[in-house]
Amino acid sequence: MVPAAEACFPSRLPFRLMPLPAALACAVLAMSMARAAEPERTLPSVVVETSRNSQLGIADTANAGIITQQQLEARTVYRTGELLEAMPGLIVSQHSGEGKANQFYLRGFNLDHGTDLRTTVDGMLVNQRSHAHGQGWTDLNFLIPELVTRMEYAKGPYSASEGDFATAGSASIVYADKLAQGIASVGIGQNGYLRTLLADSPKAGNGNLLYALELFHNDGPFTRPDDYRKFNGVLRYSEGNAANGFNLSAMAYRAKWNATDQIPQRAVNGGLLGRFDTVDPTDGGQSHRYSLSAAWRRSTAQESSSVNAYLIHNKLDLFSNFTYFLNDPINGDQFAQPDRRTTAGMNASHTWRGNWLGRSMENTIGLQLQNDNAFNGLLQTAARRTLSTVRQDHVVESSAGIYFENRTGWNDWFRTVAGLRSDHYRFNVKSDKPANSGTATDSIASPKLSFIFGPWAKTEYYLNVGTGFHSNDARGATISVDPASGNPVNRVTPLVRSKGMEVGMRSEIIPGLQSTLALYRLDFDSELLFIGDAGTTEASRPSRRYGIEFNNYYKPTSWLTLDADIAFARARFRDADPVGSRIPGAVEGVASVAMAVDNLGPYFGALQLRYFGPRPLIEDNSVRSRSTTTLNGRIGYRINPKMRVELEGFNLLNRRDSAIDYYYESRLAGEPPGSATPDVHFHPIESRSFRVTLVTNF
Repeated sequence: MVPAAEACFPSRLPFRLMPLPAALACAVLAMSMARAAEPERTLPSVVVETSRNSQLGIADTANAGIITQQQLEARTVYRTGELLEAMPGLIVSQHSGEGKANQFYLRGFNLDHGTDLRTTVDGMLVNQRSHAHGQGWTDLNFLIPELVTRMEYAKGPYSASEGDFATAGSASIVYADKLAQGIASVGIGQNGYLRTLLADSPKAGNGNLLYALELFHNDGPFTRPDDYRKFNGVLRYSEGNAANGFNLSAMAYRAKWNATDQIPQRAVNGGLLGRFDTVDPTDGGQSHRYSLSAAWRRSTAQESSSVNAYLIHNKLDLFSNFTYFLNDPINGDQFAQPDRRTTAGMNASHTWRGNWLGRSMENTIGLQLQNDNAFNGLLQTAARRTLSTVRQDHVVESSAGIYFENRTGWNDWFRTVAGLRSDHYRFNVKSDKPANSGTATDSIASPKLSFIFGPWAKTEYYLNVGTGFHSNDARGATISVDPASGNPVNRVTPLVRSKGMEVGMRSEIIPGLQSTLALYRLDFDSELLFIGDAGTTEASRPSRRYGIEFNNYYKPTSWLTLDADIAFARARFRDADPVGSRIPGAVEGVASVAMAVDNLGPYFGALQLRYFGPRPLIEDNSVRSRSTTTLNGRIGYRINPKMRVELEGFNLLNRRDSAIDYYYESRLAGEPPGSATPDVHFHPIESRSFRVTLVTNF
């Protein structure tokens, strides 16, 4: 056991966050590897089979689906948040250190860190409202991919059960209550990559006690290493099954990192900076997330009920410098955005089934409650040392949403889904500037209607209309004066309506091939935009998007699976303004092609090609980003039914593309005092790198 542990954790261990648990995890890993050799406990190996269940007669739109655990296992992801790219048309990126929430692009939106992509894990909302850095902050670094049993996704404001942030799309991630077999893995790779995982779900009383411990480190290719250190743990007790049962869960996540934020293109062109250099080497942050949750489910042939409740504590200390020496030529422009919050929430629903005039019918009523108690602010800093306070606020944001949804099968070729949702919000802000304190309330009703025709020749057709909304930052609902300048400012509308309509088709007429085609329009009364030189999200002008999506999943043989998705969107502001009508950062075209191979003896593998098209960076479209193309892949070998080894490769073409681009003014230290240079600021994609992982089941 000791030699195995020493091999797993060499003396020059880069993971300095919790060395004792790391050593313990590796020691247990060694024991589990020994157990894997025991002949009396033969369990099925973890396969990369990517079968997809038919959605005919189940899905309400052409762009809703379920990603299975097997499909997620087949993906090669550089960072945890990229699991969401299993949703067709979604791009997940990063413009800073690995511990920061990812950047999301979908349906013509630059979603910043999650403004209009509602994301839940076991019913717990991940989007953080009225966040210090950006509305809807969605930090998925606490996810453990091996525990995800499925991901349900939908696009557009057509589901009554999805409220705030769900206009562009929603992703519901579900953790397993128990594992088919224990998992122990060790991964090492270039750029300081190290990951260990230990997970199992042994019997305990009348149920199972699932535990998982993940330890992670990564530097990335950057001149100043990210030194991203993560500890992740899950403990869950469950009884019963998905239809009738309950679970109690505790999760804990802690991380620290350095950040190489976006850098100006002019500095790279002039030879002042390399692609992986940084302007301010003290940028970075630390965060933690602790949660307690419980879920209960009961079902009969005629009724089903579910309730889940959660309590989450989040803390973030984020240090950024996007303009360098523009505002403060002496100390620099670094700022801190601390955010500490406790979130409590509950979701409850009841469904009853029956017949009405000979027609099958299903009715659902649901209630969703949430309260955020947040302390956040904006500080001017230098090398993470506070120089001055711009603002400090205590925000209490409470919401209640109730919805009703009716599903009726009128005959064997036509069914409808009609829903109505009502949400009420209360915002209470106590600011260090009394003029910005206050209370605001707002309510909004969101009707939904879907028509589903077919199937004919294994083909269904959809017509969807509906309204949705996103909430704005509570501080914008009570603000009176700009906290930095003291100038009067206008308050924002607390809840902003969205409207969507979509026609689509889903077909399985060709054996082994599942295809969907959708055309949509989305309107917003006010766009949420990330302001690059301010490091925050602000309410902006009304907008409209038209788009088309074409997705394909093909399994021609038992050993080959192909995915091919393409999407295009046209995004424009709807009002007249001399600055232009383009929406900065709005994604226009994306495409992906993936191939997975399995059932070829002991070998398996996958390749993923992703294209992220150019985007306007300014309203008049005079400055545009370049496109980004990545190719990732892996190859694996099963040593025996309980052990396998995998080699993963990222950016195999070693392209020098951008992960993200912004356009705004900045000033470098050597540039003339008082100057402000507009420029493209970019964060590079990581250079080609490889990781190898040994996985054993027990």
